[in-house]
Formats: sequence, structure tokens, C-alpha cells
Amino acid sequence: MKRSTVRGTRLGALAMVIAFAAALTVTSFAIGAKPKPLKGKIEADGSSTVGPWTSASAEFFRKKHRGVKVTVGISGTGGGFERFCNGETDLSNASRPIKQSENEKCQSNGVKWAAFTVANDGISVVVNKANTWVSCLTSAELKKIWDTGSKVNNWSDVRDGFPNVALKLFGPGTDSGTFDFFTEKINGKSRRSRSDYQASENDNALVSGVSGERGGLAYFGLSYYIENKSKLKLVKIDGGNGCIAPSTATVQNTKYRPLSRALFIYAKRESFRRPEVSAFLGFSLNNQKKIALAARYVPLTKKQAARAREIYRTALRSIGQR
Repeated sequence: MKRSTVRGTRLGALAMVIAFAAALTVTSFAIGAKPKPLKGKIEADGSSTVGPWTSASAEFFRKKHRGVKVTVGISGTGGGFERFCNGETDLSNASRPIKQSENEKCQSNGVKWAAFTVANDGISVVVNKANTWVSCLTSAELKKIWDTGSKVNNWSDVRDGFPNVALKLFGPGTDSGTFDFFTEKINGKSRRSRSDYQASENDNALVSGVSGERGGLAYFGLSYYIENKSKLKLVKIDGGNGCIAPSTATVQNTKYRPLSRALFIYAKRESFRRPEVSAFLGFSLNNQKKIALAARYVPLTKKQAARAREIYRTALRSIGQR
């Protein structure tokens, strides 16, 4: 083979490597290539639990790509999938996997997607700071409180020895993936829950509710507890292996049972063809640990992170980006 031909082949191979690395955004910095200026708008909606993670990722991403605007709505996982499957959004933040009925709607509307695990979470059960009588609840006691038809309205009904204090319940609305996950794991079936509680898709409203009621109790994502730990008391959960609190270690190794879970972002494949969208997702996955720590989430395990990056690379190849 001629020397010029060999040199041309090597240069062509190098060009392919650089192009692929640029698509992964973060890798491009490692090889010294400047990221291509990007412009456009990315619209995300869905889970109130995942929303702050996506917002944190957007903040970091804007420092590199100021021409890209990422908007993050909070309509709950179910509400987010409804908009997503109608083709209204690019990304859908979800605190549970997509349901079959939701996927069928996506299919009927020609919306194809790729799902990425982006972080981990432990649903936190919290009470008022003035609550001195409870430090741990069993899964059975949570079911006794939250199950359909429950008439438990006083802490004395939860466990013998608890005081005569009115129990005030706060929790996510029925469009929330947190509601679906909690009811399935605690009550045995998704969406099986008492309805006589103060519901909101806004987790900050739940924080305010519990912090203002001596007998208050609520459940929501771990990041909201960490953000408001000065206002709330965290309750350990006994899922059969003793009283355990949610933390990075207990969530990643799933010892915090049964309320450990993964969090997701669903990307519309048609939107994925736009360089700003694929670059944002590549950036997010390559920086997932930094984002998780900044937004007070539990990072992915090494195995989860590797799997998410592989799904990303497969998605890139499927639309011709290499």
C-alpha cells in the first residue's frame, strides 16, 4: 500500500473518532477538541422527582453551550408521558418505567423513544420535627396507614404506645410516578391508596404541609428531604431486615427496601436527531455523578452508568451519528 494511502486511511479513521467523541460532548474535551457551537431549545416535562436532576444538568450544560435553552416542566410522570406521547416534548422525566398503555399511545402517534437511567432514589418517609415518638415504621405499618379504605387518622392507631395525636397525611398526586411506585411497593398494587389525604404534584407543598402539622406524615424523593432536612424528620423503614434510612449506600445496594428505585429520562428519537438534544443527553450521562451530587441524588452504580452509555451509543448509531 502506498504511503499516502496509509496516511489518508489513518486520517479518515481519526476524523471518525473525533466526530463521535464530539457527539458525546464530554469526551471531546478529553481529546482537546472544541465543542461545536450549538443552538436550539429542548423541552422536558414530567416527574417532580426527576425534574431537579434535569434542571441541574441543564445548568452545567449551559456553561458549555449558551445557545441552547432547556426548559423543564413539572406535571408528574403520568402528565409528562401524556405530553411526550402526543409529540409535544423532547424529553420525559420519569420516576417509573413507561406503562404499556402509555407506550401504546406513543406507538399510535408514531413517537419512538429511548429510555436512559440517570440516577437512583430512595423514597423518603418524613414527619414533623416535633414528632418525638417515631423513628422507624415497618412496611406493614405504612400499609396500615396508606391502604385503600384505611381509617387510621391518629398516631395511636398506628402502633400501641404512640400518642393521641391527629395524623395528617400528605403525598403526591395520582399523576406522580412516586405515587405509583410507593403504592405498588407498600400496598401491593400500583395506585391502590386511600384518597383522603392532601395531594400535590409539587413536593415543596408536601414539605410545607408536614412542617406545619405536628402529626404530619408524607413521602417523596430523597432529594427533597435532603434539601429540607432542617424542617423535617426522616423516618427509617423496616422492610424486613431492620430499620434502615435511605442513603447513597443503602439505595445503591437496595438495602433500603422496598423503597429504592431508579429514575429515568425518555428521549424522543426524532428529537434525538437534533444535535443539541443528543449532545445534552451525552453530556448528562457522562456527568451523571457530578449532576447527582450537585442536585442531591444518588448516582448510578458503575454497572448502571455503563449500561446507560451503551444505550446512548446505540441510539447514536441508529440515527447515523458516529
